[in-house]
Amino acid sequence: MTIGDHLDSLYRLPSHTFPGPDGRTDGLPEPDAVAWRITSDVYDADEDWPDAFARFCAAVDTTRVRALIVGAWQEAYDSDPSPVIEALLAARDRFPALRALFLGDMVMEECEISWINQGDVTPLLAGFPALEEFGVRGGSGLVFTAVNHDALRRLVVETGGLPAEVVRGIGASDLPALEHLDLWLGTPDYGGDSEASDLEPILSGARLPRLRHLALRNSEMQDTVAAAVAAAPVVDRLEVLDLSMGVLTDEGAGALLGGQPLTHLKKLDLHHHYLSKPVEERVRLTLEPAGVEVDLDRDDAEEDTEDDGTVWRYVAVGE
Repeated sequence: MTIGDHLDSLYRLPSHTFPGPDGRTDGLPEPDAVAWRITSDVYDADEDWPDAFARFCAAVDTTRVRALIVGAWQEAYDSDPSPVIEALLAARDRFPALRALFLGDMVMEECEISWINQGDVTPLLAGFPALEEFGVRGGSGLVFTAVNHDALRRLVVETGGLPAEVVRGIGASDLPALEHLDLWLGTPDYGGDSEASDLEPILSGARLPRLRHLALRNSEMQDTVAAAVAAAPVVDRLEVLDLSMGVLTDEGAGALLGGQPLTHLKKLDLHHHYLSKPVEERVRLTLEPAGVEVDLDRDDAEEDTEDDGTVWRYVAVGE
């Protein structure tokens, strides 16, 4: 999956889009065989997302549904998902088997990632205590207050700019079952105002005893993040460390390699980077002989140099 595509799966189930108001609902997949994507037809003002969800609930045995993907809601660039969240919470007793939920599966044609209006998503975690996977796309207006959730194993927040208060809220949450944490920190241009110090509760690992996959990516301050990670207690228990998609330079990679050993990792993902060839080679020679899979694909990371010598580098996903 790339940011230009809709989710193709959730909770290890293939995604399936529930038909629009003019579509047929006979011959649908078994309720527990797919991750159901429910979207408002953004070109049809006659049906908003709660209406589409109501049709879904009438057509599918919701007691067997294991995964839900919330697609576009009407005017997501101007309206937050409060009606969507209210509809989901009002129906929570009808979804006893729900284990995975993703909010905001939109691509550029529907709404740019940094234009997606979000809101307080923590009521969804409180309302669905059996959720094992939760994801959200879009950081504008996003609120994530500290929560206690005993079942959540995977948390993904995709943004072009992640507010510092959200980072702090996640860091202050008690998530004893969490194994996979993926945060797209983004750029200040789109609201990503966190600092490395905001990550300290996450990097300490105190509230994340089972964390095995940590992604702190798509960050304009990737060098600073790498330096903080280099001495972070949580790294010792990780299998996958992902610092990809951001503005990682030789400085950050040097700090990472100069910190605690990383040879216990199964994978280090640094794709979309700004490393020199000698530093790339140093990373490979340090880790690959120990069996660490290293992703150093430069991807679409390109520099712009102005006449005065100023160099501009970019995260993979901004607007």
